[in-house]
Amino acid sequence: MLPSAEAVPDARRRVIAVVRRWQLPLSEDTLGDVELLSSELITNAVTHAEAAFAVCVRWNGARLRVEVTDTDEQMPALGEAGTEATEGRGLFLVEALSSDWGVERDLAGKRVWFEVGSTAGADERLAARVRAAVPIVRVGHLPATA
Repeated sequence: MLPSAEAVPDARRRVIAVVRRWQLPLSEDTLGDVELLSSELITNAVTHAEAAFAVCVRWNGARLRVEVTDTDEQMPALGEAGTEATEGRGLFLVEALSSDWGVERDLAGKRVWFEVGSTAGADERLAARVRAAVPIVRVGHLPATA
């Protein structure tokens, strides 16, 4: 897809449509997380990479994986969003709400992905949402690659 603001909701809807069509054992809450996290990765590709991107959805029997590949070679990293920031928390959400996530170089540029499982409990999900919503002060920074 080409980078544009209109591409984000369209790509997000396609991801959810595919997952629903597969009738995977995922709760509505988990599907909501998939929608949110897909939107975050796609938005990053459109906003930061400003490059064409592709979305891939996979199911391995236990986890759903969503990958967003773009042609920009700049690797994303967790930022430091202040308490008043209106952006910059996307990867914190991905880290908090996914079972796993990462960034890797690709022949096209880079691939950013997340995975969700079908067994996350309500208490774990609530704790993850709270962690994602609370601003975090970090000393130093994390490596750009996972």
